[in-house]
Amino acid sequence: MFEGRFSKLLQKLAFWGSSHKYELLAKGELETLIDGQNDLKAIEKEKAVVALAPKEASKCHREDLAKAFYVDLQNGLSEFSVTQRRLVHGWNEFVADNTEPVWKKYLDQFKNPLILLLLASALVSILTKKYEDAISIAVAVLIVVTVAFIQEYRSEKSLEELTKLVPHECNCVREGKLQHLLARDLVPGDIVSLSIGDRVPADIRLTEVTDLLVDESSFTGEAEPSSKTDTPLTGEGDLTTLSNIVFMGTLVQCGKGQGVVIGTGEKSQFGEVFKMMQAEETPKTPLQKSMDKLGKQLTLFSFGIIGLIMFTGWLQGKHMLSMFTIGVSLAVAAIPEGLPIVVTVTLVLGVLRMARKRVIVKKLPIVETLGCCNVICSDKTGTLTANEMTVTQLITSDGLHAEVSGVGYNGSGTVCLLPSKEVIKQFSNVSVGKLVEAGCVANNAIIRKNTVMGQPTEGALVALAMKMDLGDIKDSYVRKKEIPFSSEQKWMAVQCSSKNEEQEDMYFMKGAFEEVIRYCTTYNHGGIPLPLTPQQQAFCQQEEKKMGSLGLRVLALASGPELGKLTFLGLIGIIDPPRAGVKEAVQVLSESGLSVKMITGDALETALAIGRNVGLCNGKLSAMSGEEVESTEQGELAKRVGKVSIFYRTSPKHKLKIIKALQETGAIVAMTGDGVNDAVALKSADIGIAMGQTGTDVSKEAANMILVDDDFSAIMNAVEEGKGIFHNIKNFVRFQLSTSISALSLITLSTVCNLPNPLNAMQILWINIIMDGPPAQSLGVEPVDRDTLRQPPRNVKDQILSRALVLRILLSATTIISGTLFIFWKEMPEDKASTPRTTTMAFTCFVLFDLFNALTCRSQVSPQQGGIAASRPECSGGSSVLTVPFSPADQADLRDRLPPEPNVPLLRARLHPGTAGRHLHAAPAEGLPDGEPGGAGSIAFNRIGLVRVHLVRALQAL
Repeated sequence: MFEGRFSKLLQKLAFWGSSHKYELLAKGELETLIDGQNDLKAIEKEKAVVALAPKEASKCHREDLAKAFYVDLQNGLSEFSVTQRRLVHGWNEFVADNTEPVWKKYLDQFKNPLILLLLASALVSILTKKYEDAISIAVAVLIVVTVAFIQEYRSEKSLEELTKLVPHECNCVREGKLQHLLARDLVPGDIVSLSIGDRVPADIRLTEVTDLLVDESSFTGEAEPSSKTDTPLTGEGDLTTLSNIVFMGTLVQCGKGQGVVIGTGEKSQFGEVFKMMQAEETPKTPLQKSMDKLGKQLTLFSFGIIGLIMFTGWLQGKHMLSMFTIGVSLAVAAIPEGLPIVVTVTLVLGVLRMARKRVIVKKLPIVETLGCCNVICSDKTGTLTANEMTVTQLITSDGLHAEVSGVGYNGSGTVCLLPSKEVIKQFSNVSVGKLVEAGCVANNAIIRKNTVMGQPTEGALVALAMKMDLGDIKDSYVRKKEIPFSSEQKWMAVQCSSKNEEQEDMYFMKGAFEEVIRYCTTYNHGGIPLPLTPQQQAFCQQEEKKMGSLGLRVLALASGPELGKLTFLGLIGIIDPPRAGVKEAVQVLSESGLSVKMITGDALETALAIGRNVGLCNGKLSAMSGEEVESTEQGELAKRVGKVSIFYRTSPKHKLKIIKALQETGAIVAMTGDGVNDAVALKSADIGIAMGQTGTDVSKEAANMILVDDDFSAIMNAVEEGKGIFHNIKNFVRFQLSTSISALSLITLSTVCNLPNPLNAMQILWINIIMDGPPAQSLGVEPVDRDTLRQPPRNVKDQILSRALVLRILLSATTIISGTLFIFWKEMPEDKASTPRTTTMAFTCFVLFDLFNALTCRSQVSPQQGGIAASRPECSGGSSVLTVPFSPADQADLRDRLPPEPNVPLLRARLHPGTAGRHLHAAPAEGLPDGEPGGAGSIAFNRIGLVRVHLVRALQAL
């Protein structure tokens, strides 16, 4: 409309002929022109609005913000302003640059060197008109790439389902009205209203605040909510100290506020992290590197032999075309066509097994990478801990100590007096009961469905009351007045009257010890108030310092009729405790040779407390701050980083620098995390592991592996799976290469000795794909010894084709070649012509030898190394432990029939109750006390006798 009228005006202003006469404008047309010019100016003004950096915005006054963003702080933006600003700043969302179409993902599967080698072999087969061979190879390749693509596509779809969240929404003031909008609609300058439970939709400079607390743990790593203000800041500081700024992705825990949007999309701090993550390349996995190297080695070896054979044939005067045809046969023989299939299917089965354990693996090779991982860097808040504040200790004013079990915002757990371990309920202990009552009454939090509505610290006090069956104690009082908490006074109090009894009003206070104690004149001693002496006050102060040194947040509680005459009740220690199973997982991972490190944005005391609780480095902790990381050169950091177990006060850039330093030392690094601040480190690590439930969308996007149930101990299963997969890959590589070398050598020897080929190309292809496939696949899924996890991680520099493996391959190949050539020579007619009978006999002999070869490849460990366990699947690996079912009546018979024999290792056997009768558990007798050959109440007998008993019982069972 506007453009049409404006063009007419331009026509009227145009020159008419050579006379240059102007036509007068009508009054309405003049007004239209002026309006159009004003509109152009307005458009230019809106396009000039730019996002403000948080540090810059934190120093601005309200009036400065209104001028910078051309916005009325009461009425908000107009729809015209929003439209123009969106043209410049775009939508408030992130668009990943690396989104690839499905067809490209499928074609990427062909980049494997072994696949390219097979395709080259198929091309040569077509050129030599060996169409059957070409079709067979093409089918094998299609199977490999399709299986790999389908599994990775399924993992991606599983992740999409996991990350499907309700679109983020927000409350925004526009044109004087409070509107409910999608967060993606916001532009810089919008006025956003925040209340409890809201997720902050963009970076916002606060202009109005009422008791606002924001959980910034996903951004800074701080477990404690950050108190917010609306006053301008003057000093310099990092992002975590900007108390008048709230960042995109954080959560409003308490209170309400309003502010101006200063950054959206990629111009927000969330967006800065997202861009850093996009810039990081995911490194190749060790298995991918090993398979690439193996493919190149096989290519060079194959074509070297082919060249040698063709040169030998040329010297013998044979026709070059026939030599080239033989070369193609050799290429088909040398390249193990079934190897990519078996590797892919083995990895797919590993991924499926992990999926059953509630772990999503996005890329197939990642499932093996944890087998050679030797460093796990873990975020603290939300990963090692549940990000749920929990009371763990309390001390009453009369000196009673109690410990609290259970984690999270629920009533599961108990309160036990120390050292008697007496469980306390309600007011069975008056001093503890009064302390917990005060914490529950001076409280504004509500727990619903294991979720706290309000401050996490207050939620922890409500959960404590629930564990003592005092969750409803608050309902027995009527609140008359509340003095809210402030950062200046460091306490809060409520004035209440009892519903049930005619008593005077009571005050309940909680806060920092040094502030609460100033309002107290007495202390509680078993329900009786006694004068608060300096000695008693010093004792309480000493206990408070002890609890603080353990990384606990300490709250003091008091109650009484007047604020100046309160009775001190005691101290409560609160912390975000480790998740269930984390301590055991860290212990097992450490025993298996992995170094576990904590990288957190939290304070040193809290990090050390959690580190001790989960058993990092067996309690021998060394720490390094984010500032030290930033000031240390990369080379120097690489030397120091291996000795540090805890990194505290770290930012995303610090985490990335730590990961890079560890990788410089040659370590294979896994990173676990759940927050925005972990995303860059997750992407740059060899394995990024995100939390499925508490993890942010950006952390799941960056990670290679997702723990669906946020169970840190699932990493143990993944490590065990990775070690087992590589163990099996070596077994079937040995099997397939010994087969390929045997086939290659058969043709080589027959060519050099001027004999007919014992196998034709189709038979070779059949051996490599059909006959090798099922046995090799069975080796790929072979169960691994149970103590595999406790073996140290494999060295990433170790090749699949180690010297020992090459010797075993050559030994197997020699056996197969010798037997096949002998049968071929015996069956050959006098004229030395190749007949269907001779090739069939050679083929059959080759296949039988190869089946026996598959059996010998089941384990790389000899029976002498593994004892009974190496040959009996019922035993655990290498420990000589066997469980034999028998009835109690068998005991006397066993003593008589199985006396110890000389020169045979003794074992001790004990009776264990089982689900069906009783069991005999046997283990090596070494290390037993003198005079107890089998231990008290044991049966001592030899290994041969044990196996004999086992066989007898097995036959009886049949």
